[in-house]
Amino acid sequence: MWVLAIGQIPWGLVADEGDIDDGGATSALYRQAALIHFTGPINSRLEQYIYRKLNEARELSADLVIFEIDSPGGELEASLRLARHFHDLGWADTVAYVPEQALSGAAIAALGCNEIVLHSQAVFGDAGPIVMDYMEFGFRHAPEKIQTDLARRVRDLASTRERSPALAEAMVDKDLIVYRVRHREDGRERFMSDEEIQADAAPDQWAKINEVLESRANKFLEVSGERAKELGLADGVVGDENELQKRYGLANPPRVLQRQLVDSVVDVFNSWWGTVLLIVIALLALYIELSAPGISIGGLTTMLCFALFFWSRFWGGTAGWLEVILFLSGIVFILVELFLIPGFGVAGISGCLLVLVSLIMAGHSFLVPETASEMKTLTRTIMVLFGSGLLAAIGAITSTWCLGEIPLIGRLALQPSDEKDPPWSEEQPLHQSAHHSSMQQKQLTVGDIGVADSPLRPAGVARFGDDFYDVVSEGTFIEELRRVKVIRISGNHIVVRDVDHIV
Repeated sequence: MWVLAIGQIPWGLVADEGDIDDGGATSALYRQAALIHFTGPINSRLEQYIYRKLNEARELSADLVIFEIDSPGGELEASLRLARHFHDLGWADTVAYVPEQALSGAAIAALGCNEIVLHSQAVFGDAGPIVMDYMEFGFRHAPEKIQTDLARRVRDLASTRERSPALAEAMVDKDLIVYRVRHREDGRERFMSDEEIQADAAPDQWAKINEVLESRANKFLEVSGERAKELGLADGVVGDENELQKRYGLANPPRVLQRQLVDSVVDVFNSWWGTVLLIVIALLALYIELSAPGISIGGLTTMLCFALFFWSRFWGGTAGWLEVILFLSGIVFILVELFLIPGFGVAGISGCLLVLVSLIMAGHSFLVPETASEMKTLTRTIMVLFGSGLLAAIGAITSTWCLGEIPLIGRLALQPSDEKDPPWSEEQPLHQSAHHSSMQQKQLTVGDIGVADSPLRPAGVARFGDDFYDVVSEGTFIEELRRVKVIRISGNHIVVRDVDHIV
């Protein structure tokens, strides 16, 4: 979609069809025009993009904004918010230009513009809402309550722009039949439904001429560009952008508001593969930090990845402070479990759930999916997070196997001894810590009891008698000064367990 924005001229200067010559030009002139492309499914990310482009148009002092719409529709609430925003835009006139299609939510958004201009073969309408049926695990037409509210909203949008409310309602109500009617006294012609005729002060004065074919029963109203002009839903028909430029008296082509770097970055990090990349890197970096605590590189990388994740969701319009608070609360719960409460219980599980819920919620703007589009978005978010976790787990296992072969990092990990070498020598007694020396260090056996000389996360140092050894816990965090017991020895690899946890 594109937006034309130029000075602020009363819209009535453009609306008079009599001022249009064969080329479609009018006498209206605008100082500055801006062009914004409105393409693809409507969601919160597209909505926020349009708002950013509108801000750019306003900075250019644009007074005419033309949205070039090519969209099959999308999220209902996002479409309604866009329509209201276009309607209430006070610093510029707005035009919805549809070269190919504006269906469903895109048609609703277009109703908020001052004018709608279509290509002759473009399609417009068919905005019936569809919701998720959790009982039958499928989709169905929205219940009466949703249809009634949506019908009122589109009728209000149409009436304020002097378009037929009945035709707008027929786009969202498949059972509404609209008629072309003529007033018996003054000859005025309108498009009205039976309910509108009966609600008129003098219903007998309206004579039905014919039924609007596109509004027949069990059909959402959908029309071509030419037909939309005949019905008054569109204000004009043009063949290309040159004719559109002539229609509004633009001396120069509109200023096309191109995508900027921030828009591209937001799109990348909001895409499924960008999300997977961020989550996988964050989890692998966290695993490295926990495996070799103290180097900080893994922790900083994890924080950066999650910061970029939520930043992109903020700009994409799907995350707010609630998601951030839930995420940070989950991190705090996990840290409390690791450093203050032994084992892994309520705090740890609650923290993991809070983190997971915050990541899921940050992927969309709704709380509970109600439409087909929203259910698809939720499913995609869950699959992306699950796939990211699976890839991170595979990466963690692979890095564990290869850690000893990685320069610099390899020396931070405990290495099993080569089976071809003797398990001990006079220069390096069996199990001796690289950080602590002893002239006569005893050989450990399974069942020996010692004390953790440092926190085991899971690697660390334990003291057995007067000797110190590099050990690794069975997998759980063990606090400093807790008693530990040797449960397995493999070469120089000593595995211990918290004595209090031994059954």
